[in-house]
Amino acid sequence: MTLRLIPAAFAAATLMSATAVSAAPETYVLDPSHSQVVFSYNHLGYSTTTGMFSGFEGEIALDAEDPAASSVNVSMPVLSMFTGWEARDGHFMSEDFFGAAEGDLVSFNSTGIEVTGGNTALITGTLSMNGVEKEVVLDTVLNAAGTHPMENKEWAGFTATTTLLRSDFGLGLYAPYVSDEVAVMISVEAMKAE
Repeated sequence: MTLRLIPAAFAAATLMSATAVSAAPETYVLDPSHSQVVFSYNHLGYSTTTGMFSGFEGEIALDAEDPAASSVNVSMPVLSMFTGWEARDGHFMSEDFFGAAEGDLVSFNSTGIEVTGGNTALITGTLSMNGVEKEVVLDTVLNAAGTHPMENKEWAGFTATTTLLRSDFGLGLYAPYVSDEVAVMISVEAMKAE
């Protein structure tokens, strides 16, 4: 979710500025109303089931001069998961899967960023879910950065994708009939902190 967080033209302008002092990373906080994780998996070969998590909290530390030195730390409540079918949601929150309680979180903390293009990066980090920590890599794209037209604040938006094995996180019931692989798409907006 952190990547080359600024367009190449902005980066070039920053580097060409007359000041020789290195800028400290700037903090961006997530906009929970426009941030979510959408996941999908194959159901017995008959269909693709989709769900989402919301209620993100967290921040991005953006180093405009060295995007690879940026970082991201985010979390969301397990109980925010929604699949559109109440009985399935209840099953996912049961002891068969999450055994979720109020306050249980899914979190991601970056450990490294490899800038791969003008607006792309691979972000490696630790995903903590269901009491398990695993390293994952997010293939990330900067969608837009600049002044938000309604908020009149500096804003940035990102999309990231990855594929997880749910069995890695103790959530493997019914695999492989219900696919172990889960496709994940993350979409976030973040505003520059006051």
